[in-house]
Amino acid sequence: MGVKAMLPSYELGFYALVVTCAVLYSGSGIFEASRDSMNRKAFRDGIKPGWHYFGRKMDVADFEWVMWFTSFRNVIIFALSGHVLFGKICSMTVPQHRAVMYMIYGILAVLGSMGLVYLMIILSHCLVLYSVALAKQKWLCYVTGLCCLASFKMEPFGSWQSGFVTGAFDLQDVLFYGGCTFTIMRCMSFALESAEKEEGIYSIFDLLKYNFYLPFFFFGPVMTFDQFHAQVSTRELRRKDDEMKNIRVNALLHVGAIVAVDIFFHFFYILTLPSDLKFVNRLSDWSLAGLAYSNLVYDWVKAAVMFGVTNTIARLDHLDPPQPPKCITMLYIFAETHFDRGINDWLCKYVYDHIGENHDDVLKELVASVSTFAVTTLWLGPCEVVYIWSLVNCFGLNFELWVQKFFQLGPFAKLEAKLSGAMSRRIRAAFGAVNFWAIVLYNILALNSLEFALLVTKRLLVMGFPVSTLSIWFITYCGVQLIKERERILAIEEEEKGDKAKVE
Repeated sequence: MGVKAMLPSYELGFYALVVTCAVLYSGSGIFEASRDSMNRKAFRDGIKPGWHYFGRKMDVADFEWVMWFTSFRNVIIFALSGHVLFGKICSMTVPQHRAVMYMIYGILAVLGSMGLVYLMIILSHCLVLYSVALAKQKWLCYVTGLCCLASFKMEPFGSWQSGFVTGAFDLQDVLFYGGCTFTIMRCMSFALESAEKEEGIYSIFDLLKYNFYLPFFFFGPVMTFDQFHAQVSTRELRRKDDEMKNIRVNALLHVGAIVAVDIFFHFFYILTLPSDLKFVNRLSDWSLAGLAYSNLVYDWVKAAVMFGVTNTIARLDHLDPPQPPKCITMLYIFAETHFDRGINDWLCKYVYDHIGENHDDVLKELVASVSTFAVTTLWLGPCEVVYIWSLVNCFGLNFELWVQKFFQLGPFAKLEAKLSGAMSRRIRAAFGAVNFWAIVLYNILALNSLEFALLVTKRLLVMGFPVSTLSIWFITYCGVQLIKERERILAIEEEEKGDKAKVE
């Protein structure tokens, strides 16, 4: 109820004004804190010389982001540009064999960047999971795949395998574990799809073509085998209307996002500030809330850029890859919270939806979510912070269903039925505002540290009560209403498209 309920325009304008003023006020606090802490000794490792002519240094606390756009930038551009040119030639000359050509290029790129031993490790895991797929037993595919994943995420097995890879460069560990773990997820998808195939089994070459598609190999996203196999097997390669225009627009947006993040890091040290809890504790409640929220937004931007680049290349290869993650700004329910749409699709298809079915039964939902987060914990690498992150997010996902079931009981359902659509929307937005901050607080555990998450929670809920707590809640409520308005407009547009399709 209340999904398509409309609110007065003056009310929405008021909400937009409140959110805008709050963001500017919080941002000014973070800016001042960044400016004042620029030369602190405690921040010496996280802040490096940047734009001297503006008198600003740059936040370089994110190792991956810095490496992607400095020393590793040329390697990425060279490898992916080569793939684009190679793929274009193949799609024009031998479109029926383009998947084989992608595989050959991917194997050569992996061999050149990581060496023969690394390639042999990858192939050995592919061979193991292919052999298991021959038995056509799903439980065996799950057990073997998770054991292979554990061999990279748990010690001493991970160090033992990485010890075989010779040489040393800045991103060796990132490429090693990224390529290996994404390989296991792809191999598990292949094995599970083979188990469901009614007749025969897919060949080992189908697995290799799937796994060694270079744009997805090291950094993802994971595209389930059934989708990849169906798309690369298409011989008639046709572009949709305005597809190339959309690809160019997306590419420019990603370049713009990279430039925007670079500018942002020169004026807002959102990654380095949380490392000094004594300094952060002196910030106002508003600045602290903005700092926690900014960290989630940045991680979404990083994921959107990383997957956006690989997805753009995949679209040039006539593939339809998983969509980029949904921005944290547009989220207020746990069910849509994910930073990797590919892994989320994989988990939903093979674990969450498989066990939870329609997600109406409380017990099935509990088992499904626990199983999903157990696999996610293994994927991220078991450690104390990941355990806590998985526990609280699993609780949040189930608590949503418990609250929903509770308010669907007779007395509450009758009470809501008496309310107008607009009032129902306002009440739901109030609960959504609480959920929004639960998502923020639960996820900064993994993005920053347990200590920073506890500090933010204590300041906003205990020390800041009631003024800061209720003020931030109201501002978040205004933001959720703006999200709901966007959802209302999209729902109406989808309905109009459906009606137009029926008429045609």
